[in-house]
Amino acid sequence: MRIAVGELKQETNSFVPFTTTVRTFEEQYLHRGQALLTAFTGARLEIPGALGALAEAGAEVVPLIATAAMASGVVERASFEILLEEMLEHLRAAGPVDGVYLALHGAMILEDEPDAEAEIVRRVRAALPPGVPIAVSLDLHGHITPAMIQPDVAYIGYREFPHIDMYESGHRAARLLVDWINGKVRPVMALAKRPMIVSPDSARTGIPPLSDIVAAGRAMEAAGEVLHVSLFPVQPWIDSPGLGFAALVCADGDAAAAQRAAEQLARMAWDRRAEFEPDLVGLDEAVRIGLSSDGLTVVSDGGDAPSSGGPADSTAVLAALLHAGADHAGRLSICTICDAGAAAEAARAGVGKTVTLRVGNKRAREGEPLTVTGRVKIISDGRYILTGPGANGMTGEMGLTVVLAIGSIRLNLRSLPHFEWDTGIHTSVGLDPASAALVFVRSPAHFRASYAPIAARILIADTPGPTCVNMRRIPFTKVTRPLYPLDLIND
Repeated sequence: MRIAVGELKQETNSFVPFTTTVRTFEEQYLHRGQALLTAFTGARLEIPGALGALAEAGAEVVPLIATAAMASGVVERASFEILLEEMLEHLRAAGPVDGVYLALHGAMILEDEPDAEAEIVRRVRAALPPGVPIAVSLDLHGHITPAMIQPDVAYIGYREFPHIDMYESGHRAARLLVDWINGKVRPVMALAKRPMIVSPDSARTGIPPLSDIVAAGRAMEAAGEVLHVSLFPVQPWIDSPGLGFAALVCADGDAAAAQRAAEQLARMAWDRRAEFEPDLVGLDEAVRIGLSSDGLTVVSDGGDAPSSGGPADSTAVLAALLHAGADHAGRLSICTICDAGAAAEAARAGVGKTVTLRVGNKRAREGEPLTVTGRVKIISDGRYILTGPGANGMTGEMGLTVVLAIGSIRLNLRSLPHFEWDTGIHTSVGLDPASAALVFVRSPAHFRASYAPIAARILIADTPGPTCVNMRRIPFTKVTRPLYPLDLIND
């Protein structure tokens, strides 16, 4: 059995003023051909999961390319063509294969095409003889469209959010592919959607109402009614028609059973839509609570989260800390800003030097840089290994990183908008989040997997920016209306 394996993954944010290029992919990783087989050693990601399943089946792996970009703006068509054509060239050169496994995200948008995944799958299918099966793993925040439902293609989404089952998702998709090729199953897909978007922290799979819908899907699988249930509360910063909550079901040859299950699960989400309302606090209030409370207060700055496509250079949090006098507090407050120019300027000054910098708001649509004075504590290349749940074992790339001490504030000033899921972004540069009064994390929800064990309390701040977690503040112009909770919709 010969199985081709490839990855082309990016999550698009429609509300940032920059695009995604080949360089954006390269900054995270781009592995070609045989390098794909060894590049992920120890990492709990989709590709290693798929490789594990294929090894168990005794399959020969035909490596294509594996690349992922940080969530960012729309993908340039020219860059997309370079990467997809390279993948297809590897596939055409490989000779006959029995199946293809792809790791995709589900929410990639191109300059001229709002449904990149449908195009990827269509063009991979065109490079294969008719009937060769394709199994695809998807992020739980994928924007699932009817155009993605194509012949000889099966999809499996992450089951967990925070994302702690990326490896398992790749393994499940590859295992399904092996069984498909061996004639043990005949996968058919069905999709059901509802016009609703969910603030990310409210869409955690371990809490109601989504946990109840997840449990219903798992019960369907356990009863043998369907093979796989995947739920997609969708990342909401996509300004595209048809945006909404999706239930995607894979059944064994019974398309009607798959559709019944999908409709039932989508209806459950719709009936409980009001329960997805997030519990938000104002930014100034979050700072006040953190500075006046015992233990560690972890605050989500979801408004400018790099894992959701934000530039991570908003100064709103730092300004609020300074306004509240956190620089004169008895305990530390920790926050981050992505600003390559300011990091380079501080690094040139050297450790121990006091510098005055204009930081942040270099890539954001609104706001001006903030002038601060601080002492350079640490200079790092920004590389670290994620050790928390989820992408455990993955190498993090923050680029040139400087820790600036502004009184009792520690500003983690880095060059690349790497996601802030793991405490390693701080421990790798000599900061101890557990001993701080306040830690602000530019992540809407995933940070909980790593920070919950050390936090006395976790707050979700209603911060501004292109990834704001208050759904009513998102400036949509292209989505299909009505859309809940922007609009009240009666059944």
